[in-house]
Amino acid sequence: MLTIETERAAQIRGGNIIPTDWSSDGEYVLFLVSAPESGNDLWVLPLAGDKNPYKFLATPAEEMHGNFSPDGHFVAYTSNESGRFEVYVETFPRSERRWPVSTNGGYEPRWRADGREIYYLSEDRKLMAVSVGAGPAFGVPQPLFQTRVPPEVSANRTHYVSSRDGKRFLVNTEIGDPLPTPIMVVLNWTAALKK
Repeated sequence: MLTIETERAAQIRGGNIIPTDWSSDGEYVLFLVSAPESGNDLWVLPLAGDKNPYKFLATPAEEMHGNFSPDGHFVAYTSNESGRFEVYVETFPRSERRWPVSTNGGYEPRWRADGREIYYLSEDRKLMAVSVGAGPAFGVPQPLFQTRVPPEVSANRTHYVSSRDGKRFLVNTEIGDPLPTPIMVVLNWTAALKK
């Protein structure tokens, strides 16, 4: 699907291509192009029609973690255009309408299966939830729980996935250094042999 032909059609040279989502109708693949000269940008590959990939978001900022809404009308993504990573939503196809979702930093947005909530990771690695109403309208972010995902924001990794109803989460958790195995040093052990 994302092949050398995709790279040629998009005129991508020397970059990595990372698929980030597939629209629920099966018509589009959203993917990240990470190239030395342009940073991280989001592209779309139509799977019908001319099948030529095109830029969805390409700015001087880093755009990543693109995720289609279940109805396919919106894309949630991460951008650092404000100076730190935040979560935004744009219409799909793209228009001039855009909404900020996170308020104190965030990354890796994912929609609940019914489109009524967006989840993301906060700067301090809490899993956050934002209600989504008609319009769309976005509620105030609420922390769900503290995670132990690695602290860096990575374009090529997804640290969690939710169940369709948003009641359970599978989280890729970082484990700490294993506790060292204690050693016991016995002094003057030869005296114990004489007893």
